[in-house]
Amino acid sequence: MTNGQTPKKPLWRRTFLWGMPLAGVAGVFIAGIIFWGGFNTAMEATNTKDFCISCHEMGDYVYEEYKGTIHDVNRSGVGAVCSDCHVPKDWTHKIIRKIKASKEVWGKITGKINTPEKFDAHRLQLAMNEWERMKATDSRECRNCHHFDSMMPEFQAPRARQQHLNAMQNGQTCIDCHKGIAHLDVRDRADEAYLETLEAPNPKFAREIPQAYLDSLARVEAKEAAEAEAKKAEEEAQKARIMAAVEAARTDERAKVEAEMSGTATDAGAAEGGNVAPNVDWSAVAASDLTLFYPGQASFEWVQNGKTHGGARPLTKGGDQCTTCHAAEMEAIGTKIVAGGGGKKDELEPTPIPGKRGVIGATVQATHDGENVYFRMQWTDDGHKPAPFVDGGKMDPDNQIKVAMMITGTGIEMGDQVGCWATCHADNTYMPFDPGAEAIAASGDVAAQLKADSTITKYLSESRTKIEIKGRRGKAQGGWDQLKTPEEIDQMLADGSFMDLLRVYADGTAENGYLLESRVQNGGEMAGEANLSPDGTWTVVFSRPLVGGEGDVALEAGKTYTVGFAIHDDFAAARFHHVTLNTSLALDNAEATINVVAQ
Repeated sequence: MTNGQTPKKPLWRRTFLWGMPLAGVAGVFIAGIIFWGGFNTAMEATNTKDFCISCHEMGDYVYEEYKGTIHDVNRSGVGAVCSDCHVPKDWTHKIIRKIKASKEVWGKITGKINTPEKFDAHRLQLAMNEWERMKATDSRECRNCHHFDSMMPEFQAPRARQQHLNAMQNGQTCIDCHKGIAHLDVRDRADEAYLETLEAPNPKFAREIPQAYLDSLARVEAKEAAEAEAKKAEEEAQKARIMAAVEAARTDERAKVEAEMSGTATDAGAAEGGNVAPNVDWSAVAASDLTLFYPGQASFEWVQNGKTHGGARPLTKGGDQCTTCHAAEMEAIGTKIVAGGGGKKDELEPTPIPGKRGVIGATVQATHDGENVYFRMQWTDDGHKPAPFVDGGKMDPDNQIKVAMMITGTGIEMGDQVGCWATCHADNTYMPFDPGAEAIAASGDVAAQLKADSTITKYLSESRTKIEIKGRRGKAQGGWDQLKTPEEIDQMLADGSFMDLLRVYADGTAENGYLLESRVQNGGEMAGEANLSPDGTWTVVFSRPLVGGEGDVALEAGKTYTVGFAIHDDFAAARFHHVTLNTSLALDNAEATINVVAQ
């Protein structure tokens, strides 16, 4: 310039940041946007379903398994694609996942998994990689869509409600229970020790139960209780109508009928106390409802095995009772099993009886007089449904019904959780690992000690040196021949480690015994009677001393006992019965399911 000053540089050439002119900054900025946009677009392109299934290993194998699952198509029309489950949403974890996933391309490049056979050989390891990743992140990708804060128990099955409640309280995460929901479930290929470690609760994952969840839970429980009361009222009304009709039809014949049935337990006699409980006023004793369901081949081993029973871990590790998950779904379970289903592979009833009912709704009343305890059970007969695998269709033709009650003693594994289920084993009669008469006869001293010839009765695990639970390497489940010494079993009996067993037959015959190394009939004091009234109602009444003798669990005030009931109806034998889940009983305690009131 003419005045000697240095001319100013154009704005675009002036130094702006770190010696870089504005034009350079603008260029870098624009280039950054272009690069980032291109990079992000390319990365997101790898998150699409079409990209994921573009290689045949994904498209021909896992995608085919995914199609039709709840994550693919559902009533809401919201589907989840590969990246929704396998790629984090936030950028940092997404990049980390992408870097790790680049190693998985090696399997494609080298042909490590390019055939169905090769892929299947590596499938378990691939699944375990994902299980462990999701376990470490509290199933982060699952929670992109599913979150406890948004769960409403009103729209969940009873079992799901309880398990989600347990998950929040104990620190379970989604992948602990939900494996194989979009692809082939290979959980049963994994080692049990590995699964126990993987699925163990993590206290860091525990969370406060949302109030919305608790409110929804209260609403659905109130609704179900009201529905149950309405159903019970309708059943009672229907029964009353039938009784009134029957009574009106036989008014003129009453005297003749009572004369012909003298000396036996008539329906009128039973209603008024009968011969077993002549001084009991049953009308003054409240009745408790019992639901007995058909269990099929669900043994004590089966329920403890995570590969067969989804509730194995909550039962064996969490201390849950059977009723914790199943109290509200026994009808559904029994109906499924009795028709030939049940279990993860519909394995629980290989020999269904056409027409047999899945559940029996019964009532039980209980009272005591300070010396003896009295029980009365009633339920509706369902007619004869012949068993196709037995000549004549009747497994026990001499007994149209049998009723059993078990009272849990002390020192029994999971006794308070499972009740009488602790006596049902996979090698009992008609069970999957029933050894058969030939093997029993060949066992020599074991057969003699058990007094067994062709069948193995129920028994307690405590009476065996070993019980095979998992059936690893093809081993038979159970432990019928792993018997402890007579001295050890005698000590368990003396210590109270047995199941008190009361049985009543259709003719009123009663047996008082116990279950330990086998079913033992010891001639303990007991009385019983049974009858089928013209309206089709069975009434069974039985009694025994409160204290009793050897093999009897003493019933004392201030204690709560776990009991179980079984009904063999329609000439059934062995496992073809209906059973309750764990049920509580106490003397003069309204909090127990069965309150044995003084009278």
